[in-house]
Amino acid sequence: MRQIMNFNTKWAFSKEASSIPESMPERWYWVNLPHCWNDIDGQDGGNDYFRGTAYYAKEIEKAELPEGKQYYLEIRGANSSADVYLDGKKLDHHDGGYSTWRVNLTEELKDKSLLVIAVDNGENDVVYPQMADFTFYGGLYRDVNILAVDDSHFDLDYFGGTGLMVTSEIAGEDAKVEVQVFLTNSKEDQKLQYRIFDQEGNVTAETTVPVSETKVTLDIPGVHHWNGRKDPYLYRAEVTLLTGEEVTDQVSTRFGCRTYEIDPERGFILNGEEYPLRGVSRHQDRWGLGNALLPEHHTEDMDLICEVGATTIRLAHYQHDQFFYDLCDERGMVVWAEIPYISNHMPKGRENTISQMRELVTQNYNHPSIVVWGLSNEITMKGASDEDLRENHEILNNLVHEMDPTRLTTMACVSMCSIDDPYVQIPDTVSYNHYFGWYGGNTSMNGPWFDNFHEKYPNIPIGCSEYGCEALNWHTSDPQQGDYTEEYQAYYHEELIKQFFTRKYLWATHVWNMFDFGADGRNEGGENGQNHKGLVTFDRKYKKDAFYAYKAWLSDEPFVHICGKRYVDRVEDVTKVTVYSNQPEVELFVNGESLGKQNCPEHFFYFEVPNKGESVLKAVAGELTDESFLRKVETFNDAYRLKEKGAILNWFDIETPEGYYSLNDKLEDIMASEEGKQFFVQVFQKMAGGKAGAGENPGMMQMLGSFTVLRLVGLMGTTGAKITKEQLLEINAQLNQIKKPE
Repeated sequence: MRQIMNFNTKWAFSKEASSIPESMPERWYWVNLPHCWNDIDGQDGGNDYFRGTAYYAKEIEKAELPEGKQYYLEIRGANSSADVYLDGKKLDHHDGGYSTWRVNLTEELKDKSLLVIAVDNGENDVVYPQMADFTFYGGLYRDVNILAVDDSHFDLDYFGGTGLMVTSEIAGEDAKVEVQVFLTNSKEDQKLQYRIFDQEGNVTAETTVPVSETKVTLDIPGVHHWNGRKDPYLYRAEVTLLTGEEVTDQVSTRFGCRTYEIDPERGFILNGEEYPLRGVSRHQDRWGLGNALLPEHHTEDMDLICEVGATTIRLAHYQHDQFFYDLCDERGMVVWAEIPYISNHMPKGRENTISQMRELVTQNYNHPSIVVWGLSNEITMKGASDEDLRENHEILNNLVHEMDPTRLTTMACVSMCSIDDPYVQIPDTVSYNHYFGWYGGNTSMNGPWFDNFHEKYPNIPIGCSEYGCEALNWHTSDPQQGDYTEEYQAYYHEELIKQFFTRKYLWATHVWNMFDFGADGRNEGGENGQNHKGLVTFDRKYKKDAFYAYKAWLSDEPFVHICGKRYVDRVEDVTKVTVYSNQPEVELFVNGESLGKQNCPEHFFYFEVPNKGESVLKAVAGELTDESFLRKVETFNDAYRLKEKGAILNWFDIETPEGYYSLNDKLEDIMASEEGKQFFVQVFQKMAGGKAGAGENPGMMQMLGSFTVLRLVGLMGTTGAKITKEQLLEINAQLNQIKKPE
């Protein structure tokens, strides 16, 4: 009978060592797993976090191991490549930082052995990801176990799988459940016992067959559907390998019985009913921890996602912890699961995309929450797709359909990617990442863009895989695109909610992001090293106002929320106060005096509030209340103003002669002038390392045209581009020589 021994405690760790130790190190650091070595430097900005090889060492006392005939080391996450050594002998190498993999130790294991795992998150051109807007944390950041099994056991060698696959098919009121197992060293006299349990633990179907029958079909009469958040009902399949009456090995998995389709007009349909997928994306990291999360962190994340009312999660941009997939099953989340084939296509990386996809599908096949496998994300970031890139996607698409005929494929396209590109039509469904209203354009462009796609390709299910904007603890009564205030983020999401949630043909929408996350290459917004597009802060301690905008539309939990609680000091005599609620009517009181009641089917209530002295605000929605506080001040509180760390120029530092261009002009205006266009294309190409400029890419122009040159350059700095104040002033001086059209 297999036994699992957790192997997380007291590892020796070093990122200074240069080779495999011959004996247990005495001067390395002691760490427990999960462990991440970029928990500080991967979150402080500058894109200078340690990327290289570090070593973990631990002694194995064979006498302390559970009884077994074969021993496997199970590594649930080592980012991003790793080598396993036992007593100096290299046993295995693995590429891919987000999946489970195992190493058979049996033949080399001595009474006392030194286990060393070399983990490498360094740069290369083979293993994904290598370019993306998040930190590639290094470490053994998930559990490590030792599995003790008999010579005869359920397979442990195939792409980290459990050796058990369950496929359900609904037939009227009943379900047929195919259960397939994969065996290692089975014997003719052995038997297999298949059993299915309902959620209450009752056996609903069972059979015992010869060991050769590794695939059986069992019937569940009157099947209970897995029905998303409404009713996430789970069954459990258990298969036991018997030698005589003795249990030799046993595996089990939970599964759900459901049907679904994605219709280009009606959106997502679950068990025959329209079930709008409106939700969020999630990264697997946290402030001060990196990606070394514990179960309580995953659970807190899921609690918050459920609170906001989401029905779907895009698990970006890689395979997440099995614990979180289990939570998705339990809570009824509909999941988009993907591999980190992202941003930059690498000609030498094809085999790695294939192996990571095999691991993703093999390890997660049984999760009913997963409905689509994601092929890639923004892979045309550096330019139009080429033949090798398209071929890579076709291989992945075919592979997924071969491995899993029950699910669909999808991918997330970068905004500038042409909707007519043949690569867009490879998967079964497609989504786009759009930031109109943040990275260029304006909020009103989002819905019409999707209408245009839908009109031109009415048979392709289209969704929005990313949209969002950044917000920190900055505040204003006049929110503007690019100001990083909580107020602009709230406004942005109000507008996007009204556009997206009223277009049912959108098969799924995913806010980017549920939580702020580590992105060490970012130096913006006044707090370096993070992407601040989350509805919740990186430490999970504060729900931004936009969080409640979604809760108002998506959650059935009655609530009322006054926005702007962190924006106390205000200079204006009359100030706008926004209230979010999923109740039909809200009344606002100021110092006990009612400003009246409002009814709003869009759940957003706006009040003009006299700002005199100190005011206590109270919002009332039925039996529900929420309170806030305002204070009239004569001068704007500078603590609310963005103070960019490392900012090189402010708009008011720039010479702007009348009738001539400057850094304060919008890109689209400069490009309207032939002389301006020629100049800017040259400058842009130089800053982008010779790549095609914005003027040569209509999609990029649509997205970036409303940016001032100053803001565009600032955003380029988030990708690591080094642009000095002197260089900017020189560009401005040259723009000052180009006359605007009359």
